[in-house]
Amino acid sequence: MQSTTNYLWHTDDLLGQGATASVYKARNKKSGELVAVKVFNTASYLRPREVQVREFEVLRKLNHQNIVKLFAVEETGGGRQKVLVMEYCSSGSLLSVLESPENTFGLPEDEFLVVLRCVVAGMNHLRENGIVHRDIKPGNIMRLVGEEGQSIYKLTDFGAARELDDDEKFVSVYGTEEYLHPDMYERAVLRKPQQKAFGVTVDLWSIGVTLYHAATGSLPFVPFGGPRRNKEIMYRITTEKPVGAIAGTQKRENGPLEWSYTLPITCQLSMGLQSQLVPILANILEVEQAKCWGFDQFFAETSDILQRVVVHVFSLSQAVLHRVYIHAHNTIAIFLEAVYEQTNVAPQNQEYLFEGHHCVLEPNLSAQHITHTTASSPLTLFSMASETPKGLAFRDPALDIPKFIPKVDLQVDYNTAKGMLGTGYQALRLSRTLLDGQELMLRGLYWVVEVLQTTCCRTLEVTRTALLFLSSSLGTESTAETPKIQELKGAADLRSRLRTLAEILSRCSQSITETQISLRNLNSALVKNRDQVHEDRSIQQIQCCVDKMHLIYKQFKKSRMRPGLGYNEEQIHKLDKVNFSHLAKRLLQVFQEECVQKYQAALVTHGKRMR
Repeated sequence: MQSTTNYLWHTDDLLGQGATASVYKARNKKSGELVAVKVFNTASYLRPREVQVREFEVLRKLNHQNIVKLFAVEETGGGRQKVLVMEYCSSGSLLSVLESPENTFGLPEDEFLVVLRCVVAGMNHLRENGIVHRDIKPGNIMRLVGEEGQSIYKLTDFGAARELDDDEKFVSVYGTEEYLHPDMYERAVLRKPQQKAFGVTVDLWSIGVTLYHAATGSLPFVPFGGPRRNKEIMYRITTEKPVGAIAGTQKRENGPLEWSYTLPITCQLSMGLQSQLVPILANILEVEQAKCWGFDQFFAETSDILQRVVVHVFSLSQAVLHRVYIHAHNTIAIFLEAVYEQTNVAPQNQEYLFEGHHCVLEPNLSAQHITHTTASSPLTLFSMASETPKGLAFRDPALDIPKFIPKVDLQVDYNTAKGMLGTGYQALRLSRTLLDGQELMLRGLYWVVEVLQTTCCRTLEVTRTALLFLSSSLGTESTAETPKIQELKGAADLRSRLRTLAEILSRCSQSITETQISLRNLNSALVKNRDQVHEDRSIQQIQCCVDKMHLIYKQFKKSRMRPGLGYNEEQIHKLDKVNFSHLAKRLLQVFQEECVQKYQAALVTHGKRMR
């Protein structure tokens, strides 16, 4: 046990460790309140005095919900080591969230927006206080779960931070290499002497890499062999990146650099959000500081995203769910244009249903009049234009699944299991989305049919009323010879036309009746199909496989740090690898043969019905 005047901790309760300090979970001696203590080691005192006290001074200036709070600065009883007593964040860091297999391909959209909101707010507070962090990365963004279950992210580790105005520069180098601005990378990692000074925008580059990592689950710039093994190529990727590109990779040794201008298809973010986010990433992941956005523009553009509301729109003709980001003060006309940008359905051709009822959107009203929507209860967009349903675009998870090597290597086996489990979670997510897509297709079409049936009933009623009126007007034709007077001849022509009209209305009535029968039959088929969707158990089968895989993964995670296994343990480990592979194979089989095939069949049927 170690302690200060008011706090104590066990050295086993290590939360994190760096070059100059270790962080432990500690308790207040009087209240028992959990805190985090940062204990500085001997190496920290070799730094200049100014650098040693900088973190204390920076934290004392800051007071914001998205920055880890400093409670006190104390000293240990024995070694007289400086100790920072800080707010304890019980849910790890953004890095630990991203390291979870569930987030192998990035965060869900709502959680990503929470990260964006918290990081932007925290960085804005730093800038208001004239502070540059210099080591922004997922590991320095802590997570706390609020009273209502919501995530709260907080910036931490201000050991590299210093006060700096917008027009000032600094020359000392800090940071973690994957997230470093290329100019700092050249000097700190490649050890190349240079005379460049660095401004506050170096934090923007690190934020860009962090946001890309959060959105996709991977780093944006990856040379063959990884950033740590191929540092020269890493530097080339970041400095040769074309304008507008947000990622660059090298897929084989000495191979070409490949650039990406969009987020990968495996990313969980909607196209509505991606269209807002990608330009921001492109402009802060800019190597030339003169071309890179400043903080003012970064805050303006990110705030613009965060101030928008989301309207969920399911395009019935395309069978695609969209998330449309608009400002509440925008007019509905602007919303209709935003829908057009995502669906290519012109505003004048857009018709909407919500929960089975026709929804009239007046273009001149503000968007706040649009009803509240969710992914499971969206506005249903339909138009008369015939279109082949596109459905959900996705990458087959089987293409991303790694395989175990034959020999036992605890670290490699753990990494492989983690990748396989991440793919399993991706398949599980996709299977839910595909099933939800079928439900939205069937439910939306059912509502359209209901509207058509109501229209048919009204039209039939009007038609039959007109027929009764015509029948009574025509009466019984006289068999007497009609005098050949011009007026009577005109009356006979009129009666002839009325009889023709009556025949047309009679045929219309018959056609409407036949249409009603067809619509009733279609609705019966839709109800039957919906029952089949609700009875589908493929998701439960995939979930079962994922749960079993997760148990084995946890065991691999526990044993990866061990130097080796005994004979019996090794045999069990080998069996676990075999079982893990079988579960992954079964999971992908269910996904392909049940989820994907049923979804594709549903798309074909939906396309025929829509015609």
